[in-house]
Formats: sequence, C-alpha cells, structure tokens
Amino acid sequence: MEKQILLGALAFVLFASVSAQSVDTPVYLDDTKPVELRVEDALSRMTLEEKIAMIHAQSKFCSPGVSRLGIPEIWCTDGPHGIRPEVLWDEWDQAGWTNDSCVAFPALTCLAATWNPDMALLYGKSIGEEARYRNKTILLGPGVNIYRTPLNGRNFEYMGEDPYLSSKMVVPYVQGVQSNGVAACVKHYALNNHEVNRHTTNVIVDDRALYEIYLPAFKAAVQEGHAWSIMGAYNLYKDQHCCHNQYLLNDILKGEWGFDGVVVSDWGGTHDTDEAITNGLDLEFGSWTNGLSNGASNAYDNYYLAKAYLDKIKSGKYTTKELDEKVRRILRLSFRTTMNRNRPFGSMGSPEHFDAARTIAEEGIVLLQNKGNVLPIDLNKASKIAVIGENALKMMTVGGGSSSLKVKHEISPLDGLKKRVAGKAEVLFARGYVGDASGEYNGVVTGQDLSDNRSPEELIAEAVSLAKECDYVIFFGGLNKSAGQDCEDADRAQLGLPYGQDQLIEALSKVNKNLIVVNISGNAVAMPWVKSVPSIVQAWFLGSEAGSAIASVLLGDVNPSGKLPFTFPVCLEDVGAHKLGEYPGVKRENENIWDAKYNEGIFVGYRWLDKENIKPLFAFGHGLSYTQFEYGKVTLDSKAMTQDGKIVLTVPVTNVGKREGAEIVQLYICDKKSSLSRPEKELKGFCKVKLAAGETKTVSFTIDKSSLSFFDDKQHKWIAEPGKFEAVIAASAEDIKSKNVFELK
Repeated sequence: MEKQILLGALAFVLFASVSAQSVDTPVYLDDTKPVELRVEDALSRMTLEEKIAMIHAQSKFCSPGVSRLGIPEIWCTDGPHGIRPEVLWDEWDQAGWTNDSCVAFPALTCLAATWNPDMALLYGKSIGEEARYRNKTILLGPGVNIYRTPLNGRNFEYMGEDPYLSSKMVVPYVQGVQSNGVAACVKHYALNNHEVNRHTTNVIVDDRALYEIYLPAFKAAVQEGHAWSIMGAYNLYKDQHCCHNQYLLNDILKGEWGFDGVVVSDWGGTHDTDEAITNGLDLEFGSWTNGLSNGASNAYDNYYLAKAYLDKIKSGKYTTKELDEKVRRILRLSFRTTMNRNRPFGSMGSPEHFDAARTIAEEGIVLLQNKGNVLPIDLNKASKIAVIGENALKMMTVGGGSSSLKVKHEISPLDGLKKRVAGKAEVLFARGYVGDASGEYNGVVTGQDLSDNRSPEELIAEAVSLAKECDYVIFFGGLNKSAGQDCEDADRAQLGLPYGQDQLIEALSKVNKNLIVVNISGNAVAMPWVKSVPSIVQAWFLGSEAGSAIASVLLGDVNPSGKLPFTFPVCLEDVGAHKLGEYPGVKRENENIWDAKYNEGIFVGYRWLDKENIKPLFAFGHGLSYTQFEYGKVTLDSKAMTQDGKIVLTVPVTNVGKREGAEIVQLYICDKKSSLSRPEKELKGFCKVKLAAGETKTVSFTIDKSSLSFFDDKQHKWIAEPGKFEAVIAASAEDIKSKNVFELK
C-alpha cells in the first residue's frame, strides 16, 4: 500500500512538472512582456510563407494572421462616420447579416464645425466602441485631407481647409478610437484633394505647402495621437503612387515623424511589387477589388506583396529585411489590438451612442445668417409651418461611397420637426424639387420611394402655394450623396445647387418673409439668393439623429454654436485652385497621367482670400448665435519673447444677450515682416467658451516659437525669424475683434 502511495505521489510530481513545462507561455503570448520583445519572439517563430501571407489581404476586408501561432486575423471596416455593414468574403455585395446595423455619426465636416476637441474625443470613443463590438481591428478613418476646392466629392469626410484646426480635432478622435483597442487608420496620406482621375493624378506641390498645409494633421495624428495605422492615398506624388512613396512614407512618415504603425494601402492603391517592397507599404488590400480577378481561385496570392514578392526573395533579389520590418509593424498592431487581453468589449447601437451623435450634430450646426431674428421659430406665432424640399425626407446615411452605412434608424428633418412641434403647430410638406429618387447604394436599400413625375413648374407652383398660407417656410435643400455631388470617386460639376433649387428658393422668398433655408451638404455652395433669404442654416450630413438635432436648433432648444471649418466662396474664381487654372490637372501627352500643379502654394482657403483681398460669401470660422458676444481687448503678459520662451494672451468675452450660448474665440498670428512670403494671418489657437447671459470669462492662449514658424524648404526646417508679430483675436477670419503686437527676440 505504501509503495502504491509513493508511486502515485511520484507520478503526480512528474505530471505536474511536465504540465508546468507545457503551459509555459511563449514570450509573444505573454502580455506582461514589453511589446517589442513579443514582436521579435513572434517574428522568429514564423516561416517565410507565413510572413508573406500576413502582409496582404485574404478577403475584401481581412488579412490573415498566423493560425499556427494563435495570431488572429486583421479585420478592417470602413468609417469614418459609422461601421460599414458586412459584405461577402470576396465581393462588395451585402453579406445579408441582420445584426450589423449601426449608429451613423455626423460627417467629419460637422465634427470640425464644432471646433470642440471634447466632441472629437466623444466621437472617436463612441465609434471605436461600435467597431470593437463588431470585433474590428482597424477603423478606416478619420480623414484629414485639406479642403482645397469646394468641388471635391469627398470633402464631407474631412475636417476643413485649415491645418491647425484639423490637427487639433484629429488627435482626440484617434485617441478615442484607440482607447477601445481598435486602430484608427488616418487617411488619405497625402495630397488626395479631389476625386477626378484619383488613381492617375500626379500632384506637383512645393515642400513648403506640403509641410505647412497638407501634412500637419497627419503629423499630429502620428506624434500626438499616436495613430496605429495610416492609409496611403490613390494619387501620385513625385511620380510614385502614395501607397508606396519613398518621400512620403519612408523619409517623412517613418523617418522624420518616427511612425511605428502600419501603412495600409487604399483598396486598389498598390501598383508595383518593387516599389511596394522598398517604399514603405506594409499591408496591401484590394488590389483587385472583386477579390477574384480574372477568375483566379488564388487571386490573393497574385497580389503585389504576395507570390511575386516571395519569388523575388527566393531568387535572391531581396533578403527578408524589408519583409521582416513590415511583419514587425503588423505584429505590433496585433499586440495593441486583438491580442491585448485588456481590450474593452465595446457596444453597438446603444442609447449613449445615439445621444453622442445628436450632441455632436447640435454643436456642429452653423447659423450662417439670421436677418430680423427669424430664428428661433416662435411657436406662439406659428400655427402652420411649411416644410419644402427633397432633403427634408431623403435618407443621407446611404450613399457617398465607402462611408455609406446601414443604420438602426435615421430621423429625417421632416420627422424631427413634426415630433418637436406636435400638438403646437401643423407641419405641411411640399416636394418643391426632385433630385435623386433612388435609394440604394452597395446593396443597402433605404426603402424610400421618392419618385415623382411632376414637372419642375408644377412642383414649384405647389410649394409657392403652400408657402403663402403658412407662418414659417423651411426649405431643406443642398446636395445629396449621389455620384457627382458629395460622393466618392467623382467631383461636383459646379459650385451652384443642383436640381433647379435656386429658382425655387427665389420663388419662395417672394411670398413669405419668414423663409429659412437649411443647406444640407458637406461642401460650400453658391447662394445667388443670399440677400433675399433672411435665415440660412448649414446643417451638414448629420447621421442617425439628423432630424432631432436640426429641430432642436430651429426651435431654439439648442443655441447654435458651430462655425465653418472652410470658406464659402461667392464663386469658383474666388478659389486659388480654380483661379490659377490647374484643377483638376493637365493630361500628359501619350500617358494616362494628369499633372495637378498646386500653383496657389500655401495660399489655401482664407489665406488666398486675404492675399487677393476677396470677400467671401461666408468666412472661415463664421457662425452666429441666438445671443450676442462682446470682446474686450487682447493683452499680452510680455511684449517680447525669446526663441525658447512663451507668451500668454488673454481676452475677456462677455455674453451681452439674454440667453446662454457658446462662442468660439479664434487666435490668428500675423508675421509683420518675413524673408519669405507669408499669409496675412494664420489660425494658431481657438477656444470654445460657454457663457450664461451677462457672464464674462477670460480666454487665454499660450503661443511659442512653433506658433510663429514657417517651413523653409531650402533649409528643410521650420524657422521662426526674429521680428514683430501681431496677435489677432477674431470671431471669424474676417471678423477681427482685437490686435496686439509683440516681438520675437
């Protein structure tokens, strides 16, 4: 008996010892170890074929991990305004899921119009939770390409014309997304500023404009937001496609900025194996957008970074040096996301997300004009309200390109208004115009039947007749997300409104003095009727809670506080990109390449208007309120600053109206004398301050050498030249409130 007990004890000890050895955690699976140690350990265990497989797609939105080692796949999803519905493995057609409906957040133009980094953090955190719940690794967004022309079909996805504003708004968005263990993928890097010939446009721009205008938001996302991935752009720069571009990816992004994340190709943005190997691309997607090019069953093996790369290594043309670096970056991404045991679980379609979408929408709506204080609508004087225009009921979450969504719900402006005034006023609708009656994009169907065979004359006559008998008229028009408007893969044909809306608005203005035009768009539009219409509201594409947010502002439940993130020009000739004649580029002889020279250089947006002394329709930074604000004089804590010092500026702002409101105080800097041509002024600070009626608050800004610097492309560095500067406090780029001069020693 004792012998049996002894043998049993010995067996237990041996079993325990073997078991302990068998469950020893490899370094790469041990999240208590430093990430770089885990990366190197995982890399050392991978075969050549596993490494190659890891750097290109295996489906429409997925790339393989290493199943043998327990390293999971990487799943991407389109953003940046909501989580795209699932599509089939190899095709764009819908997968037919019933649980992939999302919350649509406002377009990024609206987010930028809040001028509130707290809203950007809320946005990123909320959309990141939805991506995490769907178990996505990478959210393909946000977009920060600069608004160079109002014709760009994708402007609605970006954050406006100013690099400083875009930089300050993108950082908290990225941080919010990544707090969920989902990588933000900042796009489209770089110089992707129009959609015409987007795969064949070669951008020609000087380094100064590149560094001062087109790169700052990307740099901020990398160095301040610590973005885990970047998406290359479709276009070319220096005759190399941006998805494998030596200067942009290796020299600047990974070299100067120290980016340690993954460079992802845009879908179909890779064109050459050798350039993809050497010029900074890490992860290739969508090279044949149907996934099964030429009927090949092994289409993904035919990608540029697949078998072609493997063969070049086996032939001795390349070592695994570049391959290992690509895999390191992808492993680093995995350890930050899918292999992080502390990764939150996320949530989708929650009440909190709908609340966030509504709050951001309300803060981003811009009151452009309000003559006679027609707004907010006074329900004591409104028994009948006429709502006119297709955009009052057309769903805007479907369409627009890759940002098209399948939503849990979308509240239309008409429904939002009806719900808000129920029992207090009658809301009557007339179509007014027919734009795009379709309601489908990429297999997502709105279910709306917007067909109407009446003539424009009949529609206008009906609208005018209704307008005559109502106390208020609200026209909902603007653009939509159909091809040729605010939509990917095409630019707008003109600055003016489509579908004969100008004629309709003029007719309405003649029969009702309480006319409110609500422009729904992601772009500036011409307004030849601006003097005839008392109230104009810029409402953007507002997502799931659009109707509720618009009704809140129109009825005064919310005091509008948004300001424009880009200039509304009077006409296209007032835009540098069009005035100087190079948009959208000049076709090369005998080549399918279009050279687009950015002749305006650094003078984009309000910088161009200042330089040419052109008055805008509505200025960058413009936005009104239902209250009024009064600015005091800006004061400086010092009249001089050393190269390594700082100056603090303060300005008192008072709400002199009768209700609470929020004002966005803007700081511009003017260099009084420079060795290089500089803009008249440049945004270098802003602060959104909430004030009760009669309340005064002091707003402070701190400026340092970086606020005064320009990029000297001959020396290839940022320079702050000694001399006099002017601090300009403003309510918009043309509404200057106070100035003060100081000197850089």
